[in-house]
Amino acid sequence: MNDKLQRFINLMRSVFELDKSDLDFGIYRIMNIRNAEIEKFLTEGLPEKVQEALAPYANEDKSKIKQQMEDIENNAKQFGFDDISSLPENNPMAQKYADLQRQLVSGTDMSALETDVYSALYSFFNRYYDEGDFISKRRYKEGVYAIPYEGEEVKLYWANQDQYYIKTSENFKDYTFVEDNITVHFRLVEATVEQNNNKEAAENKRTFMLYTPENARLTPEEFEAAGFDTFSWNEETKELIIRFIFDIPTDKKRRYDAENYDGIVEYLMRKHKDVMRSLLRNISPDKKRELTVLEKQLKNYVAKNTFDYFIHKDLHSFLSRELDFYIKSEVMQLDDLDTENERQVDAYLAKVRAIKRVGKVIIDFLSQIEEFQKKLWLKKKFVVQTDWCITLDRIATEFWEEICANKAQTAEWIAMFAIDQAKGWTNPPTAEFLRQNQNLIVDTALFSTDFKERLLAAIDNLDEQTDGVLIKSDNFQALQLLTERYSGKIRLEYIDPPYNTDASKILYKNGYEHSSWISLMDSRLEAGRRLLSSNGIIEVAIDDYEMRYLSLCLDQIFGSGNAISNIAILTNPKGRDQGFIAQAHDYTLMYAKNKVLAETNNFILTPEELAKKFSKSKDGEALRELPLKRTGTGKRREERPYMYFPFFFAPKSKELFVIPEKYYKKIYDADTQTFNDDYLQSVIDDYAERGYEAVLPVSSQGELFRWRWGYQSCVKGVENGTLFCKPVRSGGYAIYQYDFANNEATPKSLWFGERYDASSKGTNLLENMIPKNPFDYPKSLYTVMDNIIIGSDSGDTVLDYFAGSGTTGHAVIELNRTVKGAKRKYVLVDMGEYFETVTKTRIEKAAYCAEWKNGVPVNRNTGVSQIIKYMRLESYEDALSNIQMANEDAGLHALLGEQYLVHYMLDLGKRGSLMDIDSFQAPFDYKLMITEKNECRLRRIDLCETFNYLIGLLVVRQSAVTYYRSVKADTPSYEGAVDLIEDIDGQYAFKQIEGILPDHRRVLIIWRTVTNDLLASNAALDAFYLKYCAGPSHGEYDVIYVNCDNNLENLRTDRDSWNVRLTESEFKRFMFEEV
Repeated sequence: MNDKLQRFINLMRSVFELDKSDLDFGIYRIMNIRNAEIEKFLTEGLPEKVQEALAPYANEDKSKIKQQMEDIENNAKQFGFDDISSLPENNPMAQKYADLQRQLVSGTDMSALETDVYSALYSFFNRYYDEGDFISKRRYKEGVYAIPYEGEEVKLYWANQDQYYIKTSENFKDYTFVEDNITVHFRLVEATVEQNNNKEAAENKRTFMLYTPENARLTPEEFEAAGFDTFSWNEETKELIIRFIFDIPTDKKRRYDAENYDGIVEYLMRKHKDVMRSLLRNISPDKKRELTVLEKQLKNYVAKNTFDYFIHKDLHSFLSRELDFYIKSEVMQLDDLDTENERQVDAYLAKVRAIKRVGKVIIDFLSQIEEFQKKLWLKKKFVVQTDWCITLDRIATEFWEEICANKAQTAEWIAMFAIDQAKGWTNPPTAEFLRQNQNLIVDTALFSTDFKERLLAAIDNLDEQTDGVLIKSDNFQALQLLTERYSGKIRLEYIDPPYNTDASKILYKNGYEHSSWISLMDSRLEAGRRLLSSNGIIEVAIDDYEMRYLSLCLDQIFGSGNAISNIAILTNPKGRDQGFIAQAHDYTLMYAKNKVLAETNNFILTPEELAKKFSKSKDGEALRELPLKRTGTGKRREERPYMYFPFFFAPKSKELFVIPEKYYKKIYDADTQTFNDDYLQSVIDDYAERGYEAVLPVSSQGELFRWRWGYQSCVKGVENGTLFCKPVRSGGYAIYQYDFANNEATPKSLWFGERYDASSKGTNLLENMIPKNPFDYPKSLYTVMDNIIIGSDSGDTVLDYFAGSGTTGHAVIELNRTVKGAKRKYVLVDMGEYFETVTKTRIEKAAYCAEWKNGVPVNRNTGVSQIIKYMRLESYEDALSNIQMANEDAGLHALLGEQYLVHYMLDLGKRGSLMDIDSFQAPFDYKLMITEKNECRLRRIDLCETFNYLIGLLVVRQSAVTYYRSVKADTPSYEGAVDLIEDIDGQYAFKQIEGILPDHRRVLIIWRTVTNDLLASNAALDAFYLKYCAGPSHGEYDVIYVNCDNNLENLRTDRDSWNVRLTESEFKRFMFEEV
């Protein structure tokens, strides 16, 4: 095989993920199913295409031509001629020889052309492909790439401009799996070294290495002082911790993947042979090759954190555009066309044509894979689980007996609220104790599904009453699902994204740290913008490291004209050592969706702040005295000439007035732009003779300034007593303004003071709520509260899709607690492992009590009434895990041939596995493969809640799932009509949900189980609707959604205006509809 062809095929194997057959998750699992077909396409299909394109224009191989010439020379010798030149010119052998000579000189052999084609294709695809992603890799040559530009004044462009950032750090710092009741953690120790000129670059790739003194570049003493061992085993809990570092190795030739595995095996053999049996068990389906549990998990750990950081938004257009540019700039040379040899020109153009033709086929194939992944990424995700945290004051007393009897709930109250220390506590608690402690929070996850269903059914206007929503999900996926429900309804988005510094570094591809971060932010900010109301505002916390990029990114998404402010906040008075200058402040960048419509609020001053600002009083009203003379910028009289004029004051009578208007108009000549100082002095002299002192805005050095107010305002100020005159120490008099107190202050762009200290009001505050939490630098609670005050009003919804420890939700609860009439709502999104232990827990604790000390509430009577919904969404990896590639497409493959593989393989193969329509017959038992602790398991998901969000439903009321059996109707309205009798063992289950769509249409959703007898199931549906949904005692509807085929339209009367829609059809449309 041609060496260049082999090199190209090897590259394509990497591009098509064929070299990762050991990985059984995500896109790798799917590509492995088609491994053999793709391999055949690469080794046979592509070479055939190249040869087809070149064949008409290429000679045979030159080696064959030379062999024919050598044969003629030997024949000539056999006929007695010394050499070929001795043959007569008209001899057929001489003529044939001459013809072969011309071909050898002027022709291009097939082998050379193929080599050029494969070499060019390799160069092109190699410059874009990098470990599962297509990016423009750094080139040390000018003009290698084409950047689209449409003439904007300023354009931000980055390496991953057209890509979605899809990587999560979920499995980066702690990758966990369970095998035979043994829990194994791969833990990441923060790399301590990026020094010794070992700076990261594209060629200096980081890798996973066991945490040892050598790999961490620590002395034995330093390693011991760090406090971590390479391996830790807990015999009681059966937990093994294996520690790694992710850093640039000193020796790039070492195979750390093999060393890591061997090092772990050696430890297990020495210390834990019983554990070794479980972890070193062979699980390979291939009898020729062993694959142990440990080896598989190590490969998955490295792959999940090394490959596939991005999905291209339009890979086909990108690569097609770049291929054209590559051919024009690096393959086609005009000088090569400057020849009279037409055959050479044709062969040259054939080579170009072959590069483009084969390149296009590969681009089509790759684009199919990328579009498949993009479709799954953009697909709105299922709600896997929905539960609620509700304070007792919002729960009817009829449920209290069950609550008191729930041991799991009691245990959580003791652990979270130290309720066993409260007055009157007993275990189990009594109803009277609950009555005295109605700020206790009930978590429905600790109860049966039936209890949760009945509890929610008892709460009318559920969504309106819900105070907060917590979502465990990748934030982009959550924003996608929230679009219908919250589009145009969010007044304020406050986010505190990872700063991308050492303390909050995102996972990024080597050499693409900043561009990865911009791609992460760009798609999230764009998705978040859609949810903002027309007068909405976004506030983004950031520090210096990414601030300049964030500012440009916000300009590009919101428009530079919608920038409101950049607030600097002194968050760390001690400063963080940055090498040159200690960083002491962060920023809040504030943008409006539409600055013309945007409104911000002032701060409300506390009584102490009010007394400090307004230290004097008049007639019982607090005030301050402000000099009327302008100081600071724009103070000179030339800058505002009409604001320079005298007041006259009589010291004896205390009379004060402004120079009369007839004199005022002559002070400044607008035509000549000059002051008539001589005239003014004559007026002053005239009034002096009458006992009046002239008061002008003049500095102590005699500089001529201006007043802060204009002439007419000053006249009115004197008349209403707002302006007054008093002597000054330097002699003479000055004009002052009585500034009466109002309790508001306009926010400034510089914030400082103890309330903004991230240590005392952030870290320590959270530590007192949740001791030993993993957050080192949470925001000051009061920083976030003040940001929320500026950007939202009471009753508004605040969204934070980088929720972290939950400071934003805590801030909203605190404002609702302390500000009279405040009723803001919050939506928080995060996917960290700390979601349950910190984010959700903090919100519950903040609602229960205002102040905490060492994890214990200080005052139990400061609770805030709450209904909190918390959900977990399907992940992108879960979506991939549920794809089942059909094997029944062999006929299509045979019919369509290469077209099937290149264009339709994934699209046709996945049919039915993105959403199982048949499972809608049992909607309360719809199941998906969901990953937990890196193990995929089949679990029930919440189809009803998913649909609510897909259509943007505001839930008004809902029923619990109720089971019925059917009996023949007493008075049947049609043949086969039935009545329903409630029966827990009945075969028909129903749930109804009523609500309002974003366009204000009234909706009824009927969820039901459908048996194999569709006629009987539809008769049960008719009976349910007539008994529980129809008639004047029930609501009027515009739309009724019902799952599975039905005849409900037949029950519509003349007074009904509703129409019926098939739930699964609408479900699919909304789920895959691009926002």
